[in-house]
Formats: sequence, structure tokens, C-alpha cells
Amino acid sequence: MEKTILIVDDEESICKSLGDILLDEGYDVLTAQSGEEAIKILDEELPCLVLLDIWLPGIDGMEVLKTIKNLRPTLPVVMMSGHGTIETAVKATKLGAFDFIEKPLSLEKVILTVKHVLDMSRLEEENLLLKQKINQDYELTGKSYPIMELKEMIGIVAPTNAWILIMGENGTGKELVARAIHRQSKRADKPMIEVNCAAIPEELIESELFGHEKGAFTGATEKKRGKFDLAHEGTIFLDEVADMSLKAQAKILRILQEKKFERVGGNKIIQLDVRVLAATNKDLEKEMEEGRFRQDLFYRLNVIPLKVPPLRSRKEDIPLLAERFLTDFALKEGEPKKMIEEDALAVLMEHQWPGNVRELKNFIERLAILTNSNVITLNDIPPLPKDGHKVEPFGYVGFDFLSGSFREARMDFEKQYLAKKLREFEGNISKTAESIGLERSNLHKKIKAYGLENKSE
Repeated sequence: MEKTILIVDDEESICKSLGDILLDEGYDVLTAQSGEEAIKILDEELPCLVLLDIWLPGIDGMEVLKTIKNLRPTLPVVMMSGHGTIETAVKATKLGAFDFIEKPLSLEKVILTVKHVLDMSRLEEENLLLKQKINQDYELTGKSYPIMELKEMIGIVAPTNAWILIMGENGTGKELVARAIHRQSKRADKPMIEVNCAAIPEELIESELFGHEKGAFTGATEKKRGKFDLAHEGTIFLDEVADMSLKAQAKILRILQEKKFERVGGNKIIQLDVRVLAATNKDLEKEMEEGRFRQDLFYRLNVIPLKVPPLRSRKEDIPLLAERFLTDFALKEGEPKKMIEEDALAVLMEHQWPGNVRELKNFIERLAILTNSNVITLNDIPPLPKDGHKVEPFGYVGFDFLSGSFREARMDFEKQYLAKKLREFEGNISKTAESIGLERSNLHKKIKAYGLENKSE
């Protein structure tokens, strides 16, 4: 898939000489000899760079530059001129030009400039992707045997181009495994594009994956690159792959087999070079038996299977994970980091965590928010649900952490927590106060403030 460069110059000889040298360097080339023609091409094509002459018949280069920056603000433009002045160069830069080259052109300088511009554009795209994923981009944390074995396997398979199927329960960190594989691969300097297969409506699957041409369907007001196009030379991560419809599975299988595709509404064949990582929380063999997953797609994806262990099989990692989540939360909120006592950690390690690492992370964040002191103690740990029993967050029906202000949320929590404890000790204030580590007089004040009734002392 060549990178396309648009050359805009009214001199045919310059278009030809520049075009020939860029073709020799492996670029795809488009040419225009007027500003109007250039704008028309930009309405239909997706070049990655424009080499634009300032002096043009009709609309001049400066006006074309303004139009380009209005249509595609991130598209880099290098201006060319045989009558350039410092004032002209400054003006072009202020309008958004990336660079300025004087004529007569040095073909060697042009090639160096093009490479520099494209390298800078690639870095900007990668930085944007990193910023978008920064909150999810954690390292795999743990020193247990299951997690160390998984890290070892990642180290073995990541440098290859093998396709990998990542399996594991919800919340175990399958996306983190995929990102670890990509970071350690030979494609690490290229993008990793994630496709949430469960979230794409069936009628939009082709447009999302392959892109579309302008006017391909109602609402297609401009050309769009699809996920596979964006992942070219990098990695594509098919998350929740078992949740695709059979029709969508067939489309995915076709592109994986042929390694080429056409945009919706287009007829240009686009060659593809991607590494495929797929993830699922379902038993694919059972899904195949029941006719919900294609066997041929399974065998295509399942070159190297990796299983991500549930948290209950690596409980010795819970202290490390809790420490990591408390550190991350403190950095995110700009607050002092809270510590957690060993007795409190012991309670967390006894729990089975059916929601795995994701559930633990949410739980630790709630503790960090709702604990007044800088140390989380055993008394700060609310009753955890028994294994296999699903309850509302923190075990209290009707509690909503997302409603109201932080102060209101904490008061709501405290009120319901005290009400539950009072019921547990049949209204006995002395026993309740002793159980929760609160002074009896302080508990009296809270009961009165929250309007909680007690039966006896």
C-alpha cells in the first residue's frame, strides 16, 4: 500500500520530474496543474502529503493552502516557489504549511523533505493513538506462576508474525496481553488498531472494517479509511471476536485469506499487510458446535492460543495489583497515595473476584475515594459477596456511585452502611460501634444526623 503524494504545479516538466523520482522511491503519485484541479482530486483521494507551488493560474497556492487546511487540517503541505521571499515563507507557515522549498528544485532535497514530513506525520498519528489509550495502557502486573508463564509466552511469540487467539474470562486483561504482544513485536513502530466486534452494527461492518468511497451510500459525504486500512503494516486486534454475526465472520475471513480488499463503493484493490490478534471470553469450540462460530475462521485465527488466567488462580498478585491501582488513582486525581494494611489485603485475597482484575480495580478505586484516612484498614473493607452471588456495588442495594456530588455519594454510602450494620446487630449501638471501630458517641451523632432509628441499646 504506497503512500500517495499529490504534486500541484502548473509546469508539466516539474510534475513529471518530481513524479518520476517519487515513484522510484516507492511512493504513489498524483498530479494537478491548477488549484481547482488539486481541490477536486482532494475531494476524491486521500494523499498523505501535498507538494504545492505558490504561483498557479486561477486560484494561487496560498488560497489552495487555506482550502486544504479547512478540508483536512492534519494533511501536511510543502510549498514550492521560484520567487520566494522570507515574507512569503512566513505567511505560508502561518497558514499551516509544513515546509517551504525554493526552486529550482534539488531532487535530493525534495526526497529528504518528503521523508522528514512523513516521519513527523507518522509520529503525530502514533502520539494521538497513545493519548487515546493512555488510561487503558497498563503493563501486565504480577509475579505469580500463571502470569510469569504468560509473560514468557508473550516474549516468545511477540517477535514473530504469527496470528494469536487470546482467551480468558471478562476482566482478565486480554487487551493488555494484545498490547504487550504488539509492543514487543517487529511492528511496534506501526499502529495497533482495535476493533470491538461486538459494538459494530452488522449493516456498518463493511464500512467500518474496509472504509468507503464518497457517495457509496446515504450519509457517506467523504472518503473514509477502514480499520484494516489504518492497521496496514501494523496490528489489528479483533476484540470479542465471537460476538460477530456469521455474516460479519464471513467478511473477516475473506479479507484475512485474500489479504486485499476494496472500499465500499470503490473498485480499487488495496493490498493488505497486517498481523491479526483476536480475543474472546467464550468457548469457541462450543460456539462452533452450536453453529454460532465458523470453523474455518477459528482455524485461521487459532495459530497460537494464549490463555489469560483468572484472578482467582493468581491471588498472590492481588497486593501488587492493589498497589498499582492505588498509585494510578493518586496520579490521576493528583492526591496523596493511600496505603492498604495487610489485614485488609488478606480479606481481598480470600475473595474469588468473579469480575477478575477489572472488578478488583473498581473496588480499589472506590476504597480510595471513600476512605477518609491515608491508610485503608480492615474496617474500611465492606462485606464482600459470597462466591457466585451477584450483588450491587459494595453490597448495598440502591447505592449509585455515579449520582450527585462526591460529598453526597459519601454520605449516601455512610448512611446505608450504618443502616445495614444497625440491622445486623438488631439496633444495638454499643455492639455496632465496636464492630465498625467507631466511638459510641460519634455513632449516636451520625444516627441522629441520618435519621436512623435504633431499637435498643
